[in-house]
Amino acid sequence: MEHEESSASATPGPLEGVKVLDLSRFIAGPLCAQILGDFGAEVVKVERPRGEDSRHHGPYWQGESIYMFLYHRNKQAATLDTRHPEAKAILEDLVRWADIVVENFRPGTLEKMGLGYERMKELNESVILVSVSGFGQTGPDSRRALFDAISQASSGLMSMTGEAGGKPTLSGTYIADYTTGYQGAIGAMAALAHRERTGEGQLVDIASYDTMFSALGTRLIAELMLGLDMPRSGSRDLLTAPVNVYEAADGPIYIQAGTASLFPKLCSVMGREDLSTDPRYATVEGRMADQATLEAAIQEWAGPLSREEIARLLDEAGVPYANVASVREAAASPQLAARGMIAEVEHPSLGTIRMPNNPIHMEKSPPTVRKAPPRVGEDNDHVYGTILGRSADDIRRLRAQGVI
Repeated sequence: MEHEESSASATPGPLEGVKVLDLSRFIAGPLCAQILGDFGAEVVKVERPRGEDSRHHGPYWQGESIYMFLYHRNKQAATLDTRHPEAKAILEDLVRWADIVVENFRPGTLEKMGLGYERMKELNESVILVSVSGFGQTGPDSRRALFDAISQASSGLMSMTGEAGGKPTLSGTYIADYTTGYQGAIGAMAALAHRERTGEGQLVDIASYDTMFSALGTRLIAELMLGLDMPRSGSRDLLTAPVNVYEAADGPIYIQAGTASLFPKLCSVMGREDLSTDPRYATVEGRMADQATLEAAIQEWAGPLSREEIARLLDEAGVPYANVASVREAAASPQLAARGMIAEVEHPSLGTIRMPNNPIHMEKSPPTVRKAPPRVGEDNDHVYGTILGRSADDIRRLRAQGVI
């Protein structure tokens, strides 16, 4: 499968020929643009001459922030001081060049720069503007600042995460930023499909608050439509039981046996058929009402066994389970290796860089990792010379005057 391909000679992606101007920073916007780049788009990232803010956030590897390795592959990097008097004309030229513009300034910022969507349409009537923001371009909170944790708190996610009776808990990863980046890429590609049919560009308004709220799933419907009060439940499932983490002799293992078909199988593996025939546990509702008793029985069975022994028994019975893996253990998984989920790309000065691969597998036009995350302004000559047609003397002047 060509998913693992990392050379420039990889099969052309479905977005080959699509030109993307990435004006975004941090995670959600850059991830959106990176996904488009993975599928073959030509992405030009524009940042201020000292580099965007995330370049100055640790941890660092060989002097480079790991943010850059995660969200900026398959991009060309150009610098531009947007406050310089010459910058607006250069940005306008880049908008004329682009099919898609990705930005995540606070709503109203582009308008203050004289480059809002209406102005972009004057420059390029078919341009697609993907505006990624915290609360969206409309509504009473639209101008508020937002980071991932604020989205988790305000959307309801944090209230449902953590142990029962404990404090609301932040997710272990930037789930709001990732969800927003994915939705931004989906919106961009849908807008491209619309433009293919009609010739029309459009504004794609993506809010972190919206995307996180939309991801609350069954919990949202259970509370809004069924009127259920569903407090935090730790590692238990919201709607079925028994489902939880158990301590084997050599570490934690997660077992999911909450359905009508799986619960008897687990009981059989444990040698506790009496539990599966107990009328108290005949229904999901019954098992949910007395989870502590069931979990104590499962823990008593699992405690003396190794995770390997438990895995063998559950595999044979068809009961879903997983060792609770550390990040390093997960990265070393033979399954992830077989799926090509660790990408390697050669950087001209940093050597081999390892990063998560794009998780979408396609037979005919797979995503690829073709270019290492760029250093600040390393593609200035190409962007301003080849793409915008400025002379070498003019580029030297722009550099000397601090424009780029």
